[in-house]
Amino acid sequence: MSLESVRAFFSEKAPDISVIESSMSSATVALAAEAYGVEPARIAKTLSLRIGDRVVLIVAAGTSRMDNKKVKALFGVKPKMLGLEEVAEITGHEVGGVCPFGLKTPLPVYCDVSLKAFDIVVPAAGSTHSAVKITPARMAELTGAEWVDVCEIRAEREAVA
Repeated sequence: MSLESVRAFFSEKAPDISVIESSMSSATVALAAEAYGVEPARIAKTLSLRIGDRVVLIVAAGTSRMDNKKVKALFGVKPKMLGLEEVAEITGHEVGGVCPFGLKTPLPVYCDVSLKAFDIVVPAAGSTHSAVKITPARMAELTGAEWVDVCEIRAEREAVA
């Protein structure tokens, strides 16, 4: 269902963007980078967080790391990562395929400024074998995302370790 909901999202809102499927798993940043032939930082990972009584998605560069202090300063409470089952239930996407497109439940989406370093990023597309190539600005526009600064950027070799 998840891949189909993402395809439907793009069919309606951005028919010029195609979902790419890979025979290789793209369930982690490293695997996705290999599957789609890009450096790990270009993988736009989607974090599913509980912030107080709300659930939000934060999309960030693949080699960045969420800074809990920055998130707490922005939202006023400490963030908590959702559990695997909760992620699938709320977003409609399994972990490894979570993205801000074609969500089961409308959620606030935030794009971290770490994505702005790239002309094109590669977020998942609802499954562990699918993605899209999109500009960060277009992704933010299509999802109604707000730009935030809540991550630290790590060096490539540190991020892969």
